[in-house]
Order: sequence, then C-alpha cells, then structure tokens
Amino acid sequence: MAAPWSDSEKRRQISVRGLAGLGDVSELRKSFNRHLHFTLVKDRNVATPRDYFFALAHAVRDHLVGRWIRTQQCYYERDPKRIYYLSLEFYMGRTLQNTMVNLGLQNACDEAIYQLGLDLEELEEIEEDAGLGNGGLGRLAACFLDSMATLGLAAYGYGIRYEFGIFNQKIVDGWQVEEADDWLRYGNPWEKARPEYMLPVHFYGRVEHTAEGAKWVDTQVVLAMPYDTPVPGYKNNTVNTMRLWSAKAPNDFNLQEFNVGDYIEAVLDRNLAENISRVLYPNDNFFEGKELRLKQEYFVVAATLQDIIRRFKSSKFGCRDPVRASFETFPDKVAIQLNDTHPALSIPELMRILVDVEKMDWDKAWEITQKTCAYTNHTVLPEALERWPISMFEKLLPRHLEIIYAINQKHLDHVAAVYPGDVDRLRRMSVIEEGDCKRINMAHLCVIGSHAVNGVARIHSEIVKNSVFKDFYDLEPEKFQNKTNGITPRRWLLLCNPGLAEVIAEKIGEDFITDLSQLKKLLQFVDDEIFIRDVAKVKQENKLKFSAQLEEQYKVKINPSSMFDVQVKRIHEYKRQLLNCLHAITLYNRIRSNPTKSFVPRTIMIGGKAAPGYHMAKMIIKLITSIGEVVNNDPYVGDRLKVIFLENYRVSFAEKVIPAADLSQQISTAGTEASGTGNMKFMLNGALTIGTMDGANVEMAEEAGEENLFIFGMRVEDVEAMDQQGYNAKKYYDRLPELRQAIDQISSGFFSPRDPGCFRDVVDMLMYHDRFKVFADYEAYIQCQGQVDELYMNPREWTKKVIKNIASSGNSVCKLFRPQVFPAMHDLHCLKELERPPCSLCLLRRATKCMSV
Repeated sequence: MAAPWSDSEKRRQISVRGLAGLGDVSELRKSFNRHLHFTLVKDRNVATPRDYFFALAHAVRDHLVGRWIRTQQCYYERDPKRIYYLSLEFYMGRTLQNTMVNLGLQNACDEAIYQLGLDLEELEEIEEDAGLGNGGLGRLAACFLDSMATLGLAAYGYGIRYEFGIFNQKIVDGWQVEEADDWLRYGNPWEKARPEYMLPVHFYGRVEHTAEGAKWVDTQVVLAMPYDTPVPGYKNNTVNTMRLWSAKAPNDFNLQEFNVGDYIEAVLDRNLAENISRVLYPNDNFFEGKELRLKQEYFVVAATLQDIIRRFKSSKFGCRDPVRASFETFPDKVAIQLNDTHPALSIPELMRILVDVEKMDWDKAWEITQKTCAYTNHTVLPEALERWPISMFEKLLPRHLEIIYAINQKHLDHVAAVYPGDVDRLRRMSVIEEGDCKRINMAHLCVIGSHAVNGVARIHSEIVKNSVFKDFYDLEPEKFQNKTNGITPRRWLLLCNPGLAEVIAEKIGEDFITDLSQLKKLLQFVDDEIFIRDVAKVKQENKLKFSAQLEEQYKVKINPSSMFDVQVKRIHEYKRQLLNCLHAITLYNRIRSNPTKSFVPRTIMIGGKAAPGYHMAKMIIKLITSIGEVVNNDPYVGDRLKVIFLENYRVSFAEKVIPAADLSQQISTAGTEASGTGNMKFMLNGALTIGTMDGANVEMAEEAGEENLFIFGMRVEDVEAMDQQGYNAKKYYDRLPELRQAIDQISSGFFSPRDPGCFRDVVDMLMYHDRFKVFADYEAYIQCQGQVDELYMNPREWTKKVIKNIASSGNSVCKLFRPQVFPAMHDLHCLKELERPPCSLCLLRRATKCMSV
C-alpha cells in the first residue's frame, strides 16, 4: 500500500486550471441559450418550461464535465484504493439543485435565470425524482455517494438503472393506488450512456467439470449497458461516478426462433431479457422470492465485478496495458461494500471469477474475497431476510450453487472443529437451510464471506451480535462492528433549509457544511435572544410556505401557528403509524368532549408508501385518511386539530416537509428499527423528536441529552420480557378508557360510516396478533404528548431545545463508513489507516485517455 497522503496533499484540490470559471452570470446565460438552441432545437417562441429546465440542466452539467474527467484522470494516474458501493437501490431524488449547491453555482444560476425572465424555483420543480429506491436503504446509499465525493474518496456507486422507479402513490377514496413511475419518459440530462463498456451477463446453462476446471456452458446472455451519472463533492472539484446498469438483449437473442422464421416473436422476446432492469421491486422490509428479483441481484453483481476487475487490471500509474496479472494486491486496491444482502452474490461471483477464470487456488481466492468484501445489515425483521430456494438457484445460477455449497462445507468444517459435537449449532450456522424447501440464507453467506459486518445503529449492532448472528459473533467477534447511519448535510440542510443554514453561518461561519461537529459551537448561543428569535422566525417562514402548498393540494385550511406534528416513512406495522392514529383519535375525542377548553392546535401529518402487496399497510393508510375525513370536517374542532395524509412522499417532498416540522415522530417498537435517517434530518432542521429508545434515537438522545427529546415507552429489554411472559392487548383495552373508546370507534364504523366493517382487520390485529405491541406503549405515549403540548405553549423554551438539538446533531447525523478499516467518521476526519485517494493533483500535462472510467 502506498504511503499516506501528506497534510498539504489532503488540503489541495483537483486542479481546474483551464476550465471555465464558476459563477459567471453572462456565461451561464449564454450556455443556457446555446443549449436551448443546439441541444433542444427550440427558440423562446416555442420553448416549454420543461425545455427551459433541460437547457439549465445542460448548462450546469457543462461545469461538471471538466471536473468529472479531471477526477477520473487523477484516479487513473495515482491508482488509489477504490471504494465500490454495491446497492440495488439509490434513492437520489432531484439532481439540479444539489449540483448547483455543491458547485457553488446557485446564486449565479438564480441571477442568470432571473435575467432571462424565468423563475429558478419553478424550473427546479419540473425535474423528476430519480426514485430508484424504496426508503432508508436507498437514501443512505445516495447520501454516502455525496459524502464520499466531498471527502475526495475514489468511490463508485453501482446499481441498476430501473426504467420504472418506486411507484407514484395516488389516494383515491382514501385508498392507495399505485401508478408507474416513468421517470425517464422525458429523458435524463445527467446520465451518459457508455456502450463501449457494455458487458455480458450469463444465466441458466449447466456446469461441465473438466481437467482445466469447471466451465459454465450453454448459458443465456444478457448485456449490461452502463449509464454514468456524475456525483459532485462540495466545492472541492471532485466529481465521482454512479454507474447504473441497464439490461439489453444481444442481437442473437433467441436466434433459433429467428432461424425457423418467427422473426416477430424473436424480436418481441428481447423484452424478456430487458425486463431485468424494467422496474424496482417496491418492497421494503419484506422478502418476496421472485426469480426476476434474483436475476436483478446477479445482473448488477456480475456486470459490476467485471468492471471492477477491468479497472483493477488496467489502472496503474498511467500505464494503459493490462499490467496486473496478479490478484495479490486486489484487497489493497479494491473495497466492496454490500448494502444489505441484495448484492450478496458478489461473494460467490468473485470466487467464480478467481477460481474458474483466473485459475486461482481456492484457499487463496477465498482469502482475497473475504478481505475485499464488507457487509452492512439493515434489518432484524425475519420476514425481510433473503432466503432463496435451492431449486431456483440450480436453474438460474448452477455454478454459483456449487460454489455456495463448497463455501458452506468449508465453513461448517471450521465450526465443527471449534465446537465438536454441536450439531444444532451447525444447523443454525449453515448457509443452506434444510426442510421441505431447501433455501440459501443470504445473510449467512454475507457474514461468512466478509471481513467486516456492521449494524447501522449501536442498539441494532448489539441485537445483530446478541440475537440475529449470535453464533457467528461467538465464532468471530472481531468481524462485528457498529456504523451508525448518517445523512449528507448538503442536501438535508444547505439545500432544503437555506434560511436556517444562513442563520447558523452568521453565528459560527460556514465550516459546518463539511464538518458538522462545528455545530457544537451553537451551544454558546442557547440563551442569545436574537438567535432564538431568528431560529424561530425561519421555522415559521418554512411553515407558512408549506401551509400554502398543503392548502392548495388538499383544500384544507391549515393553521400555520399550529404544531406541525409529522411522521413520514414507509407504512409498516413496526413503525407504528397506528399509535399515531390512536393519539389523533384521543385528541379528537378530548376536544369533542370539552369544546370550550383551550387546546394546543396541531396539524398531524402522516406520509409514506405501502408495499403494493402489504394488506395491513394499505389498511393503515385508509384509516389515516378516514380519520382525517371526520376530524377535518367537524365544526366543533375547527383549526385546533387537522389530520392530513401526505400523498406520494418522496425525496423532493421530504425537502419541503422536514424544514417545516415542529415535532418528529419516531415511535417504532424498541428493537425493530435498525437506525432510521429521517430522525436525523428532522433533528438537523430544528424539529424536536418524540420517540422510543430505538435505532439511532438512542444516540441522538445521548448527544442532545434525553431531557431535550421526548422519550417514552418500552426499552428493548422490556419488549423481550413481554415476549417471554406474553403480550395481552385486551388488558390495556380494559384498563384504559380513552384507548377503549378509540378502538370501539374504529371497530363500530365511526370513521367509516359507509362501510362499518372496513377496519375489522386492523382491530383484530391490534387486539389479537399485534407483534409490535401498540397498546403497551399507548399510555406512556399519550402522557409524553402532553409534555410536548406543555412545552409548545412556551415558544422560547421550545426554541432553546431546538437549538440544543441542532447543536448536538453533528455527531448524530454525519457518521460514514470506511471500508476495510471501517470506523465511523465525519466528513472531514483524516483517513490515517486507509490509503486515501488524492483530493488534489497537479494539472495533467497531456490529455490522458482514462482507461479507468
């Protein structure tokens, strides 16, 4: 491994000498008009607002291109260790504003567009969200790419270019209806197709064992076409790459049918191959064992590993020849991070390449594979863990099944040597699960094949060690680590809440944008009356703006002085939107029973998508909308309580609602939420948290002080004790009159008068088979909400707590992984153990063809 970078090298940036300068308003205006004319072939007489958006996007992209090429030249010349983040999801959202922020172009673009008689904000709203993810896992991947580029790390994101992303959610008569997300229908100005790097991916076939080794033959080939998207760091001239693969049928696909004359059928069958990248599976925390999904997982892994190995072989100090024939240094130059088990096939695929193609000895190949791969676990819910049927593997990936069998056998031999005679342990730790339908446990494969395994919050990592992978932890405790999730402060503060960012910068300067630990300095201003006023003013301005949007969309009059009480996340029983519903009903009943009493006005907003096949989640949405229908139209309630379901929650919507929120609801059953990142976004943007001691809430409470959050309910040990003694929902129903009243109203059809039995399934679940114990936390939750009301009536004290939360969010929200070494780090933490790629390079004297694209 090369020597670490000196401090001066770390501070320098990639040279941009000779590139067009940033911030030149007249140049931006010219570039806009040039693209409108030459790229879009329009003039101002016939151009549409969408044309103007594309012209601006191309003008901004022009500023990326030179830096993008220089960055890749830099990596090619210096040959640093590269980080490859493999994820089936990248929930990127919109790109235009984020790019302008990271390049420092926003003010210049605003002025240029104003001079052209257009409105920048209106153009930004035209952009489609790149919704290539379901929720937190995909958004975490997107945040990592931003932060690694800001760190100057030689990092690449690899995934699938889904033609249809996460579905668009429509609410029709209170029910969720899914519509296809055709996000590419107008084109994508940010991506660049790279057909010259198209790669074959093999499926099906059979395995021949010869004297030269195993051969996978008679396969069906699908081509993987890469599309590259630039990922700019924040004002450091680094532009990394996210490479997404699209499936293409080869020209000779189904050639046999073509030869017998059925030309039309042969052409139509090309869709079968290209369906691999057609649509994102819309399931979060639920495993659906479909063959197409397994194809997607292998497709991205096979294409990516070919690309990684090509780059490894060809990239060494400017030499264009494939100089590296030896893989000895592979783990020193390549770090592969597996974002959950979806890319788990990287392990047997890398083994197949090393053993079958590169003719390496098995033990050496296994050592290299383990040293290269690291695995992030994202869930402890048993229904979310991937377990693929052997029969499906045998048909689709026969050689990989053989390799997995061999990996498992050697693993079990090792376990048997350490724990002789412990047959039950062997069964528990096997990758192959026996039974009527033999299955491959992908999480076990990831743990065995990786040198590092991490959970995504401290409490989650402890559960991983003590429960989910306890046997593996006992065998190899050094593998297991915690890496609490984080968020990028560029998108989740600077972009979405510029007013708050400006108020903070006036007090402590701008260094916090890349080093959130600087926010601690705000603690000295907790009692500063001017700062308290400014923070409160920004929040009120955000609420007024969001209120106007809500009133326009939902035709409900919003009281902007009311508490904005927000719960936005995927709809799932463990996230307990039902507990929020019960509180809303309880508040409603209290107002109805005592209409002359003074109540703290609340606008309760709940948003999120339900997996299309998840019946209970869809029923929860229907219940929320039904409660809103009754509450919002009750004249006795007025503006003291509103309940709104936020339709089609997505990244661009989050950027609007999070800055406006007063209260953030993070109320999952303790021990079920791996981490959460929405909690961090709300904290950074000045919302107070009501939550359980679950996921990253625990560390947020430690950083800010538990007294500065509203913590309630059972801890993990309480939940475990209740599981042992048995949870009896009826006990709470009988003892708590307000709870009983709320359940009876739901059950009797009070909220569904046209269909009184509509919510029978919801009530039956809550009463008789609620895994997540909603009633057990109801009383503590209602009492805690009373404390929230009490504090909200004292705006000064409320805002002081807000400031303490913002000041403490640096350590809570900006924790990133480091592959290989892998301790948590802030954006600007020095990388001493890991060879750091250059964040600077002198100007290259020649235009080098970058073979390591």
